[in-house]
Amino acid sequence: MNNPSKSVIKKVRALEQRKCRREQGLFIAESDKLVLDNLGAMQCRSLFATREWWQSHPQAAARARECYEVNSLDCISLLQHPQNVMGVFEIPSFELKPEELASRLVLCLDTVQDPGNLGTIIRLCDWFGIRDIVCSRETADCYAPKVVQATMGAIARVHVHYTDLSVFLPRMRELSVPVYGTYLEGSDIYSTDLTPNGILIMGNEGNGISPALEPFITQKLNIPSYPAGIPTSESLNVGIATAIAVAEFRRRSR
Repeated sequence: MNNPSKSVIKKVRALEQRKCRREQGLFIAESDKLVLDNLGAMQCRSLFATREWWQSHPQAAARARECYEVNSLDCISLLQHPQNVMGVFEIPSFELKPEELASRLVLCLDTVQDPGNLGTIIRLCDWFGIRDIVCSRETADCYAPKVVQATMGAIARVHVHYTDLSVFLPRMRELSVPVYGTYLEGSDIYSTDLTPNGILIMGNEGNGISPALEPFITQKLNIPSYPAGIPTSESLNVGIATAIAVAEFRRRSR
């Protein structure tokens, strides 16, 4: 098993940049859980690990094209506190098929920017059985290292699509799929009829859902504060709001 050269290390560390991830079609995952989850779902280009990790996971070598042994991941890791293994994986390609999504609950993200929020949302979609997230092209890159870490392995099981929402949403309306959007002036989510299938749109952290998408929404929803009429925070964090909304949809369908 080889030690990584300086050129190999340089190429891996360059994957911190979105431009390099797109050009190479690769992303980084660090930690036991992330690497092992992804090994079962994606093509692994290379694995970097300590001798102790290789000894504990001898079968992993057969799942990667290139394997490297290092004394420590300090020289290559993007984490403040490196762990014992890092994997470089090929970015998967998922075809967006509106007809197949019509019978499911699908999450739609409009310009969500914070990597931690996006990673949390992917993780909670994994928990609640939402297999497809459709994002605007302006939404943060789901394969950025901070996003991947925040998913805690869920990136291996949730399909994330990037597309023009002003084209995608009208197509879903043509298929008679209800489109829900979260608004401060929406109807109380707890007393509004919700369908098991549909598109649930969550907006940008500061600006909410883009005005250009509003004509495609069939039902505006609001997560009410408690108790009513009492001064409170201006809004909820988008990750928290997504969790509450998705949990309510799933509760209704049980």
